[in-house]
Amino acid sequence: MTVLLAGCSGAPDDPGKAGERDASTSASASPEPGGGTGTGPSPEEALVPDPARLPKTRAEARDLIDRVIAGPDSFGPGVVKRSPYESDPATWPVLGEDCVWQQRKPAPSVLATLTRSFEVPAERGKGPVRLGAVVTVHRTRSDATWEMAESIEESMRCPTQQLREGEQIGSMIAGALLGGEATQTTSEDSLSELGEYRSAELGGPHHYFWQQAQTLQFTVAVTGKGAKGRTEREIDALVVHAQGTMLARLESAVEKQS
Repeated sequence: MTVLLAGCSGAPDDPGKAGERDASTSASASPEPGGGTGTGPSPEEALVPDPARLPKTRAEARDLIDRVIAGPDSFGPGVVKRSPYESDPATWPVLGEDCVWQQRKPAPSVLATLTRSFEVPAERGKGPVRLGAVVTVHRTRSDATWEMAESIEESMRCPTQQLREGEQIGSMIAGALLGGEATQTTSEDSLSELGEYRSAELGGPHHYFWQQAQTLQFTVAVTGKGAKGRTEREIDALVVHAQGTMLARLESAVEKQS
């Protein structure tokens, strides 16, 4: 069943969707003993992994992230690295009670996480498109499921959120699709949000689009933040292309070889 929510989320290239996940606050998705949510395909149906290829240490998780996470070419032509390009792997974003994102130490469930930042540079009559990609490797599939559940809770709890000083997102519409629902066949669980992005530098409101997907013990997310002269279709295409690239790389990295 498709779930529509009113709310908003953070952006992977800023403090955003990867807070300290606490199972006690994630009642919106209660995993079954086998680690599933009770609906949608099991991981065996979505992807048959090779246990030997699944990361069990921080070093193995970071190696997998390096092979999966998007680079500039994952979005398409014209995208470049933004400085700083990579986040500090010793931190991840947490949404405070005041709906402001801040960087903290990763939750115990996280083996490794990394965020990269990109942009489509400004050109005549068009502002820069800010883009972000993040991959997180949890210790278990249930831990990754809780991250998705917490993302939904954050969207409902904070209808407007501050990414950093001078940046805000709001007026969000969110949706969730489990694997096998509608045309969602690339992951076990998928979340998406679109809304308005405002910036002291770039003005606004501009189009905002975020997607996050979960498969096995992994989550991958991509954000696009628009600017003057940029169309919704342009932003959405960049996000979808990079998300698809990372999910394909993830499947290739962990699937059981025939």
